[in-house]
Amino acid sequence: MLGRIAAQAHLSERTLVRKFRAATGTSVLGWVIRERLNRAKALLEATDFPVGEVAVMSGFGSTESMRRQFEKSVGISVGAYRRTFRTGQREGRAAG
Repeated sequence: MLGRIAAQAHLSERTLVRKFRAATGTSVLGWVIRERLNRAKALLEATDFPVGEVAVMSGFGSTESMRRQFEKSVGISVGAYRRTFRTGQREGRAAG
């Protein structure tokens, strides 16, 4: 992933890493994970999509990888997050 991003930016990987950290305060991977988690949170709050679909729609490779990263970063399980932050009006279909 890093190689592709660097190539598109016409930078070496090392330069990309340095410039990215200077601009954002985090690594490329850290930023990607944070954005995936933000997307997952939004979907968990506003939809009834099953967790597996939320994982795919958020860019995680598997439900398990999303669950592990979610608990590590957010501090609670995916299910607990959904129960706590679910909004009244939902898009998507019912969880099954």
